[in-house]
Amino acid sequence: MSLNFKQRLAIFEQQSQSLIGFGRGVEREALRVTSDGGLSKNGHPDAFGSALCHSTITTDYAESLLEFITPVAKDVDQLFAYLNDVHHYAAKNLENNETLWPISMPCFVDDQDSIELAQYGSSNVGKMKTAYRQGLKNRYGSMMQVIAGVHYNFSLPEAFWGAWAEAQQSPLSGKEAQSAGYMGLIRNYLRFGWVIPYLFGASPALCKSFLQGKKTAFDFAETGKGTVYLPYATSLRMSDLGYTNSAQSALKVCYNSLDNYLSSVRTALHQKTPQFTRLGIKENNQYVQLNDNILQIENELYASIRAKRVQERGETPSQALNARGIEYIEIRSLDVNPFSKVGITEEQVNFLDLFLTWCAIIPSEDISHAQSQHFSANLNKVVTQGRLPDLMLEIDGTEQNVAQWGEWITGQLKELAVVMDNKSVSQRYQNAIGHIAPRFASPELTSSARILKIIKDSYSDNGPLALSLSKTYKKELVEQGYQLWSDAFFENEKIISIQKQQHIEESDVLNFDAYLQQYFLNAEKK
Repeated sequence: MSLNFKQRLAIFEQQSQSLIGFGRGVEREALRVTSDGGLSKNGHPDAFGSALCHSTITTDYAESLLEFITPVAKDVDQLFAYLNDVHHYAAKNLENNETLWPISMPCFVDDQDSIELAQYGSSNVGKMKTAYRQGLKNRYGSMMQVIAGVHYNFSLPEAFWGAWAEAQQSPLSGKEAQSAGYMGLIRNYLRFGWVIPYLFGASPALCKSFLQGKKTAFDFAETGKGTVYLPYATSLRMSDLGYTNSAQSALKVCYNSLDNYLSSVRTALHQKTPQFTRLGIKENNQYVQLNDNILQIENELYASIRAKRVQERGETPSQALNARGIEYIEIRSLDVNPFSKVGITEEQVNFLDLFLTWCAIIPSEDISHAQSQHFSANLNKVVTQGRLPDLMLEIDGTEQNVAQWGEWITGQLKELAVVMDNKSVSQRYQNAIGHIAPRFASPELTSSARILKIIKDSYSDNGPLALSLSKTYKKELVEQGYQLWSDAFFENEKIISIQKQQHIEESDVLNFDAYLQQYFLNAEKK
């Protein structure tokens, strides 16, 4: 007979090390924009070294879309020291007229063809990264290349898994218990992950230029000279306008075990769709896309959460997972927080730690493909109309409104917070849930409601608000000091990254066509 929540919690409370030592990392994306709020046309700043090889500063889809990456931190204060230091260095070394766009949806873009794809040099691996982005551009348009988000990487302590096996009454241990536990966490995130855009979504509005004249199914309201919004939206970034892929709806990715997941991803990598086949592979001897499959490579599988394992050289993500199991999970449904100069707050991190631990502790039944589609529909309802009064969500046979679901979830999170704070000798988690819990019953307290109110009351358009914040944050970041790193650290990273890229370029022996052929042959191996 399955243990109830209090019984499970008691097991973790008894095993003192099970809730100490979480691993955390942040990847924050930010557009470089000009002083008038336009997209920067400058190349990757020289001070940032090689975008291909730098350990903390790279680019995402577009050349102007920076990505800051922290090392793994076991302490929240350390995590934010890393984040503040890399932002301090970046702000000091931007062009004088450039700032970092502090919201997820992009600035004014007059013509999407003017968006330059990220460039990574002349090596085969660098060319492949750009060719992959060329495929994304041709499949989904360039505007998707300039949407920014925050990814949160999270791992549970090694001691957690013994307590997990006892709470789940599972015979598994070691790597098998860990992978099974993370898959259970992922299934519960699919069930309840709508909580994250509801609470922290901050993109209810966007610049009309993002639509590039295309008609959508959304009945937008307008404000100011060029801003459109949905009155109850939380995260348009997570909607069909942003990081979703309608072609992927035919894919049947299974999360019921790591083996199921890897098998379904391998199947998905070979599925095709006529709309991508029509594009062709090459045009004028230049790659239009890497291939005509629904997924060019695994990275194209869009999901709000991913199972992860650090890859060794030459490995695909699936090969790393198959060889050594799940190491951590990556949360991909966080908008850039416009109320933070580094895109995320300590309170958000504390809530994420708490929520993700809860997802790992509570029961996690298998999910059918129909259920998975239903949970995706729940998420889509929340990102487009999450603050609608009495919005109903059905989960595993129970239908309640958002406030009722929130009351049940936060009730258990408050109990877990007491135990986690006892282990860390702080009030960190109780303070976070105490401050955040009221937002379920009072949607006007959510990030999306707050930012929309500011836009409508004070700025009329989201562009002037974002530009004002970007200039304020740049000044603050430039003026603050380092906490852990230094100019010398970043100067050394610059030099090392350039040397690494040069070595990679000099080591290539295959032409690009042969390299791609070899890459996809190797990717077939388990």
